[in-house]
Amino acid sequence: GGREPQGLAEKSPLQTIGEEQTQNPYTELLVLKAHHDIVRFLVQLDDYRFASAGDDGIVVVWNAQTGEKLLELNGHTQKITAIITFSSLGSCEEKNQLILTASADRTVIVWDGDTARQVQRISCFQSTVKCLTVLQRLDVWLSGGNDLCVWNRKLDLLCKTSHLSDTDLSFVTGSHIGELIIWDALDWTMQAYERNFWDPSPQLDTQQEIKLCQKSNDISIHHFTCDEENVFAAVGRGLYVYNLQMKRVIACQKTAHDSNVLHIAKLPNRQLISCSEDGSVRIWELREKQQLAAEPVPTGFFNMWGFGRVNKQASQPVKKQQENATSCSLELIGDLIGHSSSVEMFLYFEDHGLVTCSADHLIILWKNGERESGLRSLRLFQKLEENGDLYLAV
Repeated sequence: GGREPQGLAEKSPLQTIGEEQTQNPYTELLVLKAHHDIVRFLVQLDDYRFASAGDDGIVVVWNAQTGEKLLELNGHTQKITAIITFSSLGSCEEKNQLILTASADRTVIVWDGDTARQVQRISCFQSTVKCLTVLQRLDVWLSGGNDLCVWNRKLDLLCKTSHLSDTDLSFVTGSHIGELIIWDALDWTMQAYERNFWDPSPQLDTQQEIKLCQKSNDISIHHFTCDEENVFAAVGRGLYVYNLQMKRVIACQKTAHDSNVLHIAKLPNRQLISCSEDGSVRIWELREKQQLAAEPVPTGFFNMWGFGRVNKQASQPVKKQQENATSCSLELIGDLIGHSSSVEMFLYFEDHGLVTCSADHLIILWKNGERESGLRSLRLFQKLEENGDLYLAV
C-alpha cells in the first residue's frame, strides 16, 4: 500500500509498527472490485450487508461475510455525493430497508435495498444535494445543498428553507440537551441560537466569537465519534480523546498519520481505528498510564472550543488534580496495508470484520484470520460428517 504523504507535508515523528503485529486480528483480506472511480461512501444495511457508492454514480450492495456482490443500482448520471439508509413504512407495502442516494446530477433516488428497484426519483432540486441525514426521533430525513429540505417517510416535502447563497458560509452544531447554534464560518461568530428547533425560543441578542489559530490544517475536525465517556476526534493528522467527565483531553497522537485523518471509529476492548489520505488504516488501543506533571496532555485544542473552561481562582486546584490524575495513551497495535491511495472511510462488523473503501477504486474486506481459520475447519468437519467420511477416518 502507498505510504507517501499527499502534497507537501513536513516530516513528523510518525509512530510505526513492525511486521509482528500480534494484537492485530485482521490477517486475511478480500479485494472487492465493482467500481470504476473513487469509492467514497459505505453504509451498513443490516448485520451481513453493506452498500458502497462513489464517483462512478453506481451503488453496489455486498455480502459482508463472503464478499459476494448482491445488487448493482444504476440510475444516477453523475457522481454520488451522499448516501443513507431509511426503513420504509408508507412508501411500500411492507416494511423494508430503503437506500437514499444524492448525486451531482441534482437528484435524490430512493431505492429498495432488497430488490434494487427505484421507489422514487426526486428531481426538484436547484443545486447538488451534498448531505443526507435521518432524524430518527422526529421520523424525518433531511437533504442539504443550497436549500435545506425536510421530508417524511412517505417522501412528502414538509418544509424548505429559503435559498442560501454560496457566499453564506455557515455550519450548525447541536447538543444532547436540544440546543442548536448556527455559526458563521468566516468570522466564527454566533448567528442564531435555538433551545429546540421544533419548539422555537427567542434568539440571543449577543454574538460570541471563537478565536482560532491560523493553522487550519492542524485544527480542522474531519470526523468525530463518541460514547458515554469520551469524544474521539480526528483533528488534522492526529487523534484526540476528550473525557466528558474530566472535561479535558486524556490522550492524543498528534501525528497518527502522514496526512489528514478522514474517519475514526471506536471498536470493542478500548480500541480505535482510523484511516487517512495517506492510504493507511491503523488500529489503536487506549491504555491507562500515570500522567506526569512534566508531561501534561495538551488541552489547548479543545479549550478554544469552550470545553472545560475554568476561572482563575479554581485553576490551581484543577491543575494539581490533573497532574495527579490517571491519564491514557494511544498505542498503535495494527497497520492494515492494502490500499494504494486515500482511504475514504470504513465500516466495522462485529462478526464479519472490517470494510474499507478508497480512491484506488477498491473495497477491501478485512477478516479476523484466527476466526476464519476456525470457521473453515468447522465447515470441513461438517462436510465430512455429512458424507460419512468422518466416521471412516476415526
